[in-house]
Order: sequence, then C-alpha cells, then structure tokens
Amino acid sequence: MRARYGVPLGVAAFGAACVGYAVGVEPRAFRLRRVTVPVLPPGARPLRLLQVSDIHMVSGQRYKARWLQSLAGLRPDLVVNTGDNLSDPEAVPDLLDALGPLLEYPGAYVFGSNDYYGPRPRNPARYLLEKASGRHGLNGNPPVQGARHIPWEPMRDAFDAAGWADLTNARGRLKLDSCDLAFTGLDDPHIKRDRYDTVSGGPDPDADLTLAVVHAPYLRVLDAFAADGYPLILAGHTHGGQLRVPFRGALVTNCDLDTARARGLSTHTARDHRAYLHVSAGCGANRYTPARFACPPEATLLTLTPPR
Repeated sequence: MRARYGVPLGVAAFGAACVGYAVGVEPRAFRLRRVTVPVLPPGARPLRLLQVSDIHMVSGQRYKARWLQSLAGLRPDLVVNTGDNLSDPEAVPDLLDALGPLLEYPGAYVFGSNDYYGPRPRNPARYLLEKASGRHGLNGNPPVQGARHIPWEPMRDAFDAAGWADLTNARGRLKLDSCDLAFTGLDDPHIKRDRYDTVSGGPDPDADLTLAVVHAPYLRVLDAFAADGYPLILAGHTHGGQLRVPFRGALVTNCDLDTARARGLSTHTARDHRAYLHVSAGCGANRYTPARFACPPEATLLTLTPPR
C-alpha cells in the first residue's frame, strides 16, 4: 500500500504546501529592491527615487498599509506611483491611509486599468495559458465595456492635493533642491487609453532629466519613448510574472513584453536609441488571484546617478 500510494500522496502534499506558501506567506513577504541607474548629468548629486506599483489595495489589508507607510523612513527625494492602486471599490480610504506618509514627498503618478475598473473573478489557469494563447489581460484586468467602475476620483484629488504630478497623457515638472526634473506620462496602454501624440516631442531640453512613466510596458509605448530619446522608462503591471519558476523566471507578463524583462532593470532600444527600463514587480495582486510564488511583493529605490 505504501509503495503504491506514497509517491502520489507525497506529490499532493508538496503541491498543497506550495499553494499554501503562494497564497498565505509570500504575498506578505515584502521587500525593497535597490538599483542604480546612471542617467543624471555629469556632476549632479544622486537622486533617490522610490517607485511603488500595483498595490491592488483591498479594504482591511493593514499589513500592506503598515509596510507602505514604513517606506517613508527611506526619505526618498521623490516618489513615482506607476498605477493599479486598487482592487476593491471600497478601498480608497485604506489606500490613502497607506500612502499618507509618502504623500509628504514630491511625487508623480499614472493610473492602471484597476484604478478605473474593478477586477472580476476569473479562472486562475487562464493566467498561465496567456503565453500559449497570445492573449493579454488575463491577470484580472477587465474589458472596459460592462466593467465595474471604481470611484478613483477621490484618489486622484488626494494625489493632486499633495502636489504629485498627474501624468495621465501629460507632462509634469518637479523642482528638487539639486535637480530640475521633468516627466512624460501616459494613461494605461493595457486598456488602450494611451495617447502618445498628446505628449510627443521627446525629453524637455530645459530639464536636467526627463523620465518616461507608464503603467503597462507595451512594446509600442516603449518603442516610442526610446526612439524619442528618454533615458529612463518606469513601468509596472507585470507583477514580475507573479508566479515564477525558480531558476527560470516569469512565465507570462500580461502584455507583449518578453518574460526576461518582467521585473527589474533592463534596457530597450528603438531607432538606435537605448533607454533604461525599470519594471516593478509591484507589492500586491488582484484580489481574485492573490498568489505569488518566487516573486515577492516589492517596491524599488532607484538611485539615479551621473554616468561613471
């Protein structure tokens, strides 16, 4: 009896342990990623940029709120929020409480699809089949038609009241002590709200540095930013793959970005112009697919420096 059933039972137990870890442990194992990006003019003082993304806040997630609040202790020079803050129409007060200490710092933001529309229950297996099917949007992001509206306007108003630059198909500017920083941002390409023609023209020639910001790193957007000469593009959306295979990496990206660049710092080249690309794995997950495996929730502290 043991010889016949021992192996299957052992496999089942291992699988159950993996599921328990992916749902109950890793989603709370927050970490801070640190990277250095040489994009400032020669002689400039380094800047500490904190990127937060894909919070997917649900009412009552106090553990996530406490961690986000603790990030203010890093004392960043600025904060960039790359969208998908919500996964619950009732969670705007929880989100603003979580981000309250960070709103004391200069910042900028774009929105993702889940800031506008609530997620819907879906079969988690569809997420893993995305790569084979060639479809996107299997991470719980709904189509616009018939989707449940999220009351995002109070969130936007709070960000604006804090002085954060709204980069929704728009340009923005922040004057820091040692740097005149410009931004060019797009609304979410995942639901086709991006309008690059409204912000075209390349980096601001009067700024020390112009950053490109978007939620979902679709190739058409990355190509446009890189071709226009932006030195650094910040994005989120992928959740780093969310379910990664150890020693292999992400299986999907939930967009047309290749899996090798699902999280972290890489480069993107278009028309012989190379840009740095940083994709945050985010610190949350869709409320209906809350598991993360080999892909801990994160924020990133990017230290921007002059080239060596």
